[in-house]
Amino acid sequence: MPRNSHSHSNRRVPRTVRLDEQFREEISKLLMKGLKDPRVGFVTISRVEITNDLSYAKVFVSVLGSDREKASSLIGLRNSAGFIRTYLGKALKIRKIPLLTFVLDESLDHAMHIEKILAELKDSGEL
Repeated sequence: MPRNSHSHSNRRVPRTVRLDEQFREEISKLLMKGLKDPRVGFVTISRVEITNDLSYAKVFVSVLGSDREKASSLIGLRNSAGFIRTYLGKALKIRKIPLLTFVLDESLDHAMHIEKILAELKDSGEL
């Protein structure tokens, strides 16, 4: 059966997987230096997922703080996306930089909530 060149596959290309980690590292470095946007608080880049065609990158972020601080940091990051893309292009020396989408990664909050519940159960003798 001939292979359809337009078939969509969820398989990740090795280059894209490598770029995921490079993007995470470089954006993290930039955040450590500090963005000029005061809305961006204590943000950690947990992971980056780049599409195989390098058109889009989903940047998962964990933000320490209240819901208001989290929302504010996301707005600041979204407004800084163009600057971050320019920085990535220079730092990684690649021609095509994907459009960046910043998404709140709730996994850390979820893990902390579970730890709290387990600690309460242990303290009450139920565990």
